[in-house]
Amino acid sequence: MTTSTARRRGLAAAVGLLVVLGLLLVGLGALATTPPAPAATASPPVPSTPSTPSPAAGPRQDPASGPRPVGLAIPALGVDGPVNEVGLQPDGTLEVPAPGPRYDEAAWYRGSPTPGRVGPAVILGHVDSAANGPSVFYALGRLRPGDRLTVTLADRSTRTFAVDAVRSYPKDAFPRLDVYGDTAGPELRLITCGGDFDDAARSYRDNTVVFARLVT
Repeated sequence: MTTSTARRRGLAAAVGLLVVLGLLLVGLGALATTPPAPAATASPPVPSTPSTPSPAAGPRQDPASGPRPVGLAIPALGVDGPVNEVGLQPDGTLEVPAPGPRYDEAAWYRGSPTPGRVGPAVILGHVDSAANGPSVFYALGRLRPGDRLTVTLADRSTRTFAVDAVRSYPKDAFPRLDVYGDTAGPELRLITCGGDFDDAARSYRDNTVVFARLVT
């Protein structure tokens, strides 16, 4: 298996955690995610909820390489802050920003391409919490096509993306292929929770996804 194929499968499966967990903590409105396939696994894991099609492996996605993202600015929302990094937990599930000083900061999934490389770079963020109210991606759904997002990399260079679309999906019908599938050029996905809050499940019912493409 090539590194690109393995990484694509890990990235495509990552959406399950977004679909399954809803909130990371009881009482906290949080980003949700499902287990991505480990890099060395030849076939995707069986999710605990109805599955969505896994995209076929393809060549149009660069592995994560080069300087990692360290900052994200979204002028239309007044967001300008650090970007941390998340990976996989020992059980194969995707990490999300943990409670503590970095809970309200965005995080790049290092199993996705580095922003500016070919493929969909993925940045996650919480929507809110019961303790502190709105979080970094609270207003993500207000973005509109044409809005600009700037990612700062560790070498202090920047990559600017233009929003193409902002969409909301029920967590039990998350479109893996549209969100995580191969792209012809560098793109960016911003993902958080959205929709109504399910008191019984202690999570939001939907996911909000911003689709953006590199412009500079």
